[in-house]
Parts: sequence; C-alpha cells; structure tokens
Amino acid sequence: MNETIPAMLDFACQHFGDAPYLREKLDNGWTALSYRQTRAHVRQLAAALRSIGLQGPGAIVSEGKPAWVIAENALFLCHQFSVPLSIKLSAEEISFRLQHSKAQIVFCTAITADKVIHSAAKLSKTLIVVYLDPINEGFEKLKASYERVYCYDQLLRNGLEILSSAEAINTVLGYADMVKPSDTATVSYTSGTTGNPKGIMLSHANYFHDVHFSLAGFPLRSGLRMFVILPIDHAYAHTIALYAALIKNFSLSFVDARNGAMGLLRNIPINMKEVKPQLMLTVPALTANFMNRIVAGVKEKGNFALKLFRAGIDARVRMNASVFKKTIWYKRIMPWFPAAIAELLVFKKVRAIFGGDLSFCISGGAHLDIKQQEFFKAIGIPVYQGYGLTEAAPVVSTNNHRAHKLGTSGMILPGIECVIRNDAGEILERGKKGQVCLRGKNIMQGYLYNQQATEQALRDDWLYTGDLGFVDQDGFLHVSGREKALLIFEDGEKYSPEEIEDAMVSTSSCISQCMLYCDHKRYTSALISVDIEAIVEKLTDQSKDINAETALELIIKEFSLYNQDSSYRELFPSQWRPVTFAIVPRPFSEAEGMINSTLKMVRHGILKVYQDLIDYQYDGLGRRPTNQKNKACLEELLAKKQ
Repeated sequence: MNETIPAMLDFACQHFGDAPYLREKLDNGWTALSYRQTRAHVRQLAAALRSIGLQGPGAIVSEGKPAWVIAENALFLCHQFSVPLSIKLSAEEISFRLQHSKAQIVFCTAITADKVIHSAAKLSKTLIVVYLDPINEGFEKLKASYERVYCYDQLLRNGLEILSSAEAINTVLGYADMVKPSDTATVSYTSGTTGNPKGIMLSHANYFHDVHFSLAGFPLRSGLRMFVILPIDHAYAHTIALYAALIKNFSLSFVDARNGAMGLLRNIPINMKEVKPQLMLTVPALTANFMNRIVAGVKEKGNFALKLFRAGIDARVRMNASVFKKTIWYKRIMPWFPAAIAELLVFKKVRAIFGGDLSFCISGGAHLDIKQQEFFKAIGIPVYQGYGLTEAAPVVSTNNHRAHKLGTSGMILPGIECVIRNDAGEILERGKKGQVCLRGKNIMQGYLYNQQATEQALRDDWLYTGDLGFVDQDGFLHVSGREKALLIFEDGEKYSPEEIEDAMVSTSSCISQCMLYCDHKRYTSALISVDIEAIVEKLTDQSKDINAETALELIIKEFSLYNQDSSYRELFPSQWRPVTFAIVPRPFSEAEGMINSTLKMVRHGILKVYQDLIDYQYDGLGRRPTNQKNKACLEELLAKKQ
C-alpha cells in the first residue's frame, strides 16, 4: 500500500467497501455513508474544486460530520494540505491561521459562518468559501460578504456531472496516484498553552506510520462502533478515528453538534444511548465531567445507593491495585463481596448510561489523574491513558488491555524511539526524569514558515518535545508536565505542577479548576475557581450558615484534602504544595484565552488576566487564604447564586 491517506481509503473500499464509515444525526435520524460512498463523494468534490480553480490549501472550520472528512480528503486529491481549525476559535484566531497558512478556501457551517464573515476584513477577496450545510440564512450571509461562495451539496452535484465521462473518471483516479507520502497532509496549529501558535506540518507518511504504530501497540478488533465526541480538527482524532478506521473498518458516529458547543454537551448522553458505542476517545476534562455526573446521579438515588456505590469503588480499587502488578490473591478476597454487590446493583446501571456496550475509552490530550483511572476501571469501563503530541502525529505511547499500569502513559509504540535527556542533552537511565525526546517516521516535517522553531524542536532527527517524564523499570512512560509550565523555587529548583493540580481538583467537590504558580518565589500559590452550588449544598448538609466566612472555611479545608488521600499523601514534595490561594470570580474560559480546545489550561492566558491576584498572594495582605479579596469574591458569587 502506498503510504498516503488516499491509498488508505482505497484499501478500505477494497476490503470493506459497503460497511458504514461515517454516521451523523439529521432531522430524520441517523444516516450513514459507506467507505465506497465516501470515496465517491471525495472524488466528486475534488473534481468540482479543481473545476473552480482551487490551487491553494484549504481550512475547515466545522463540527465533526461526514462532510468534514470528505472536504479534507478532497483537498488531498487536489494536491493541497488541510488546515483543521477548532469551531471554538475566535474570528481573530481564525483570521491569523488563514493568513499564515495562505489558505485559498475555507469550509464552514451554520455555527461557524459568522466567525468566518467577521474574518473577512483581513482576508483576501479571492478566498473561496464552501458552506457544508444546506442553503439557509447562514449561506446568504456568506454570499453578501464574499464573492466566491459555494454550497457543498451543489459542488457534489457539479462533480458528479463532471465525472460522467470515462476520461474524467480516469483523470480523477490519477489524482490519488500523484499524492506522495512526503506531501504535507495537514497543518495543525498548536493550542498555544505556552506561547503563540505554530503550524505543525504532518505528512501523509507521518499519519500512515502513526496509525500502524498505534494499532501495533494497541491491538483493536475490526468493526468496532466508535462514538466521536472529540473535535476532529485534532491530530488525535485524525489518527485513531478517521484514519485507523480505514485499516480496521470502524464505524464512526459523530456527536450531534448542530446547535453548537452547548447543544453538543446535551446531546452526548442521548447520542451514546442511540449509538451504543464500543469505543470512545476522550480527554481528562471530559472523563472528569462523566465521573462527576455519575456520582451526582447515584447520589440522587439516596444514601444507601451512594454508600453501596462508594464501597464498591473502594473495593474494586483495592482489588485492581496498579492493574499491571495485582495485589496478592488473599488481599483480593475481602473486597470481593462489596465489589460483587455493587456490580450487581449499581455498576451495570452506570454502564448503561454509556449505551451498554462500551468496553473502554482511550484518553489523550493531557495528564489523566489516577483517581479517574481508578474510578473507571472500577465501574468496568477502563480509560487507557496514552501520551502524544501533534508533532508526533500524535500518538507516542498507550496503555492497553494487555499492558496496563494505572498512573502511567503506557508503553512506547513499536516503531518509535524514545529517550529521556537532561538539560545537557545526555541520555538518562530508566527511572530518571528529564525531557522526552522522540524519533520515528511519525515525527513532523516542521513548523510552517518558522525555521527557527523547527530547528529548536528537531535536532539530529530527534524531536525535543518540551515534556518532562521518565520511563520506569517495567518500560512504562510517566509524563509529568510541560517544561515551560514548571514551578521554579527561589533557589532555582524546578517542579511540574500538573499532578498536584489534578489531585486538588479530583479530591475536592468545591474546587473546579486550579493553577499553581511559583516563579522564583519562596512558596507556591494557587488560583482556583470554585463550584458555588457544591459549596452551598455542602454547607446545607452540615447545617451551617451560608455566607462568605463559612464558605471560605469549607474551601480551605477542601484545598488540602489531597494531602489526606492515600493516592497522593507521599507523592508530592512539601515545598511544592501550595500554601495559599486566590479565588477567581469566574471559571477559566476559552473566550478569555485561558482554556484551549482540548480543555487544557493556557497558563500565559490565565496570567494575563489574573496577574494582579498572583501578585497579591505574595504581598503581606494576600499571603493567607482568609484574605479580604477571597471573602469579597465569595460574597459576590453567593449573591449571584441567590
């Protein structure tokens, strides 16, 4: 097989052409396109795009849907690269990416059309816009803003007409053969968690090899039903969903996102019951949301159900241990009974929420807190933590059903070399922490129009990831955080904050988000957003007055809960544990540039908004969490709640 994505699609058509590939929910229910139908639409769209003179790359600003996949593959047949963009980007961010990539065409939908329109002032008048939804008011708005606006359905019809002759069909068939493995397939812009976004160039060969490396490292059976809830502009969803399906005959059902991001969240539980997925890709923020909703749902059933559920979770956690190295057999006997009762009366009902057939999830995008890993393993839907980055196309390591160790990012995939280096560039032995460095055929070509950044990241064929970690004696990779996100003590000692942040949020129902800070300071501080409803509920349960004083007392208590938890008690050095905190008036949000599209914190964005609160914690008045600013913030939040 040629090492290109069009060749992978041809392979899929040859081996399981009539099987369903892409599914979406419309007004009349779920509809599906087979592999063969998908390729036919790709060819039709490519023929139509060539007929209107497409000669440059194309951006896609759309929710996940079959038309998205077809648009990207059509760009490949036009010998252009795709620029996948998040629907959550602002108009200014879209404009920057379109300009920087020199995109000649942009595909959009009803929920992204306004952002594309607002980008118009800075964009070339020759920009081609393709509307992926049926003609409606959004389409008419676009026509008023751009000269060259086309409807996707009409382009498909035009392409079908163009391909009515044998000569035209042979010409289009030749398009795929002309695509080279070294051709750039996508330019994915970094989320910018530690700086300005860079355009990561991934070739067809990069994706081809990472798909095969991933399937070798995590053997998956053919024909799985996958529910796609992650944005497909991510390289993660490209490799493990869109492209792995071409090798393994997966059926991909996209979450119904026609009403935007808020509608998407409401539709996830509805769609899961309809699709009955066997596999899902997820990120820690989503699994945390699932976990919180499950606990809240069990709590509504009453104290008996909640106690039974918690006893079952605790029993399963003790039985599972690290999973990789189980506890001695006789230590698993005592927890067996409460685990069996919880399985019979609670866990089966919990799994039904996910459709009833979900076997496991694969998590990437950020560190997955061990509490989440223990929780989902206990209820019978393990979440296998992996590690990757877009520059590696993106999967590097993963746990799986054959080799699973809780608290790790799994074993390095076959075909990828991984070494850990210190600041001097020396390779460290197993167990020593340093920078994760990678080499393999999955490693990016470089950063678009940014030679300096490319040379900094790629040195002697090695990708310097900027991530800190180590490989343990069993061969499992542990990733502790970004090098640029480090806490730095006043003596210059450094520490990665992500695991402490995850532990604090995981053990407290009152703290929703947490960012630690220490930049050459004597102690670590924190910015936290709080769940005011959870605080009010807890104070009510404790029969306490609901005011800023009692709320702050509760938060201070929960702020240190992780210190009492056996999973974390001995894990973190004392000097890096935060001694104070400042409460922010609203959650970290994407709108303010504090959260990226994978729901990870953008630290420089948070500092930009809340630098004054950080500074306050290092002055005489703010060194204690009982300070007046925290009280005033809670008074305001409680007033809004009432």
